[in-house]
Amino acid sequence: MNASENAPPEETPQSLPRNVKVLGCVSLLNDVASEMAYPLLPQFLVAVLGGTRFHLGVIEGLAESVSSLVKLWSGGRSDRVRSRKGLVVFGYALAAVVRPLIGLLTAPWQLMAARTADRVGKGVRTSPRDALIADSTDPAIRGRAFGFHRAMDHLGAAIGPLLAAAFLWFWPEQLRALFLLTVIPAVLVVLLLAWGLREERGLRESDAKVSSTPTLSLKPFGWSFRTYLAALVVFTLGNSSDAFLLVRATELGVPNFALPLLWCAFHVAKSGGNLAGGQLVDRFGPRRLIFLAWVFYAGIYFAFAVATRAWHVWLLFVGYALYYALAEPAEKTLVTGLVPTQYRGLAFGWYHLALGIAVLPASVLFGELYQALGPAVAFGSGSLLAIVAAAIILAVRARQSP
Repeated sequence: MNASENAPPEETPQSLPRNVKVLGCVSLLNDVASEMAYPLLPQFLVAVLGGTRFHLGVIEGLAESVSSLVKLWSGGRSDRVRSRKGLVVFGYALAAVVRPLIGLLTAPWQLMAARTADRVGKGVRTSPRDALIADSTDPAIRGRAFGFHRAMDHLGAAIGPLLAAAFLWFWPEQLRALFLLTVIPAVLVVLLLAWGLREERGLRESDAKVSSTPTLSLKPFGWSFRTYLAALVVFTLGNSSDAFLLVRATELGVPNFALPLLWCAFHVAKSGGNLAGGQLVDRFGPRRLIFLAWVFYAGIYFAFAVATRAWHVWLLFVGYALYYALAEPAEKTLVTGLVPTQYRGLAFGWYHLALGIAVLPASVLFGELYQALGPAVAFGSGSLLAIVAAAIILAVRARQSP
């Protein structure tokens, strides 16, 4: 018998941990529920509830900003108690309860309240979930882990619009009933989390000192992480809600029944792209991928500004998915490379806050520019801010020690 046969089996770094797979399946189901409704919300707001594009900007901006504040709190909280699963389960459960209620609404302000509550649930779960993925994963495949999670998320976001399109094909006027049906995959999400997710107990003993640190403090983080946050804020100021892309698609001639199909194609492209993008992050490093993604985003937004035909929209949505594929796994992987392990939840909280704190002014400003000056000015401003953010990210350097 060879000595190699007696040796313990080598750990396979390419095997994703159980928690990553469970959270990937959870994100798939959750986005099936979410994206059955989301592509239709702008039309529902305008045609059924009597709202405007300005209302859309306020609703989406406020909901995402509130969500980002909650993400900061929940990330810090998960560090202090050294427990993440409870927050993850509660966040998904809250969204499961609130989302179907959209089918019962009668006024724009009610939609704002429902979307905000839904985003609070997202805020509670997101930072602890991202930290749990990082806690559970070897650094050598962390980019792939985040890429897999985002790929499953986008796959669910592709399936959801297909189900919505099929439903509306047979019952074209039953938007409210469609929203109520989102409760089915949402309940499956909560059951899967309760059964399959495991608390990661591998945090270092030194993590106990987190309890003496203010939850919302930036003190544990160095200059590079703070510069990264600044770059994220600048970029997000030009990155309004993707709901405006659906508005642009309608203006260019994409019919209402095709919007879920367009959204589906968009997410299929993002899903496959994230699987490849995560591997590129592990190979080339996250900072390079973020720079490339933001420059590419600037080009795509400029193209949305000058597009003139419905078929342009289909190509641009697939191209826009490439930005997500490059940026999403890279941005989260860079967080883990810039911060101490024991403050990982708090770091993800600040990361999500940086993304969300600029969403309200970005979406409101974009909606106002769109309404007053047209798509060329609105999309052009987003393109310019992306170039500025890409220049800032070049100053960020990863930590040299664990």
